[in-house]
Amino acid sequence: MFRSKTLNQIASVGLNKLPRERYQAGDDFERYEGAIVRSAKLHNETFPSDLLAIARAGAGTNNIPIDRCNKNGIVVFNTPGANANAVKELVIASLLYSSRDIMGGADWVKE
Repeated sequence: MFRSKTLNQIASVGLNKLPRERYQAGDDFERYEGAIVRSAKLHNETFPSDLLAIARAGAGTNNIPIDRCNKNGIVVFNTPGANANAVKELVIASLLYSSRDIMGGADWVKE
């Protein structure tokens, strides 16, 4: 059984993809083989000797000390593209916002 410590709040939709017969995920482990992180800064953290991998939920790994992880044999990976839907929604909303007088309409409704 592999234990993965969640260092930020991770959506249950994502955690449920881990088969329960092989993985435990939670924030209350002292010893764990995996870590799942979103935005927690890990540069000053002490990692347990059992740690095998750190998964970054999202793009980038700037909050993880890659050099120290490499020296200790800890695999670091991220999930680029996981936020693609949010980016698409933001782009479409920006296109609508810039092409229509949305704020003017909102002000008109308030009056």
